[in-house]
Amino acid sequence: MRTVGVEEELLLVDPASGEPRALSAAVLARAFLDDSGQEVFEKELHEEMLEFATHPQTDMERLHAEIVRCREEAARHAGGIGCAVAALATSPLPVTPSIGVNRRYEWMAEQYGVVVQEQLVLGCHVHVSVDSDEEGVAVIDRVRPWLPVLAALSANSPFWQGRDSSYSSYRSRVWQRWPSAGPTELFGSAERYHRRVADMLATGTILDDGMVYFDVRLSQRYPTVEFRVADVCLDASTAAVLAALARALVDTAAREWRRGAEPAGHSVSLLRLASWRAARSGLTEELLHPATMRRMPAETVVRALLTHAEEALAAAGDLERVREGVDALLRHGNGARVQRELLERTGSLREVVAACVRRTQAA
Repeated sequence: MRTVGVEEELLLVDPASGEPRALSAAVLARAFLDDSGQEVFEKELHEEMLEFATHPQTDMERLHAEIVRCREEAARHAGGIGCAVAALATSPLPVTPSIGVNRRYEWMAEQYGVVVQEQLVLGCHVHVSVDSDEEGVAVIDRVRPWLPVLAALSANSPFWQGRDSSYSSYRSRVWQRWPSAGPTELFGSAERYHRRVADMLATGTILDDGMVYFDVRLSQRYPTVEFRVADVCLDASTAAVLAALARALVDTAAREWRRGAEPAGHSVSLLRLASWRAARSGLTEELLHPATMRRMPAETVVRALLTHAEEALAAAGDLERVREGVDALLRHGNGARVQRELLERTGSLREVVAACVRRTQAA
């Protein structure tokens, strides 16, 4: 069975005001004094962010439990210096982010200017193991149309600089400002994939292959494909559902490749429109159906994803868990809907952050 690992980026906030706090270095220092934190937590581009990575898991219940544990540890380390963590993909309150100090981040700030300054956005990356680069690229080619559906399920960033953005995932719109970000054309082989990355590096526009920000890519560190379209999810259970769906998509795509089925030939232009629609609508309106690239109710498109991945979900023992998780999201809403409902009920973005801090640590 394929292993799955999750990387989550959490927002560091003041527990009283809800405003982001640039304390990642101090939190990491506390974490590194704890043996359990040395291989879990990492710094990110902005000092208001804290990243953790789970171990590779084959069982989704264990993965869910590890996400919960990592969130609890992050909260404990942050609480030790007087701040809190929130699984929010953008800050609801206004913020002027602080860029971390290292040569890579300095190069990025000089090269990209305001794009870097405004990149305080927090995602969830899912790594799924593959047998080879050839299989990985075959998977990348075949999962492309389904990625916006994952983005819609995870959408958790409706607010930007103290205002409603009108998007369910405004994080994804900010992320698209990177020159290497977004959907990709069909590669057809690992050789063509690596040649494309080499050509991108040769332009001097990106610093290294870590800045190849494709929606899904071959990991530079692990024998995995890395899904990069999701907002950090408000609930740990949603992240686990996302991970199970990602693995099922990889299994399904690999089977299609082995039996010689060609990938859908949708253009990057259409895939970008599907991504935009997912960011705008989330689960509340319509999405573009991956087969037809025409607008259909979000629930219809999400059910199509479950049908597409059903055999793989069942084989992994994840089908009922994912069905229940997806039903809950369709019934109660993703993080974006929860945040908007909190604002409507409390009238305060500070209270939105406070409620999300509490929810971040819930199972």
